[in-house]
Amino acid sequence: MFFIMSNEEVLQYVIQSIRLIRKKKKVSQMELCLRANMSQGFYTNIETGKKEPSAMTLIRIAKALGVSPREFFPESDDSTESQIKQEIKSDIISMLNRL
Repeated sequence: MFFIMSNEEVLQYVIQSIRLIRKKKKVSQMELCLRANMSQGFYTNIETGKKEPSAMTLIRIAKALGVSPREFFPESDDSTESQIKQEIKSDIISMLNRL
């Protein structure tokens, strides 16, 4: 079964990832804000889901945490992609055999 996350689910995943990485690295909100050059109120609104971060804001947060912005996002399910590709390949081979 192929599952696609909604925009809201991706946003919640990103917010949770930022919070977990920040806590894992033992960085306070205030320290992160100083490193990222943003107000604590602005950052708190992001972490509580009241404000949607822009791409540039995510880059600043990632840099402040010493990680790639890619770490905030869910990974694609390569096994599902591979399975779909295999099914498509089988269908194509089956069609070619009928010719």
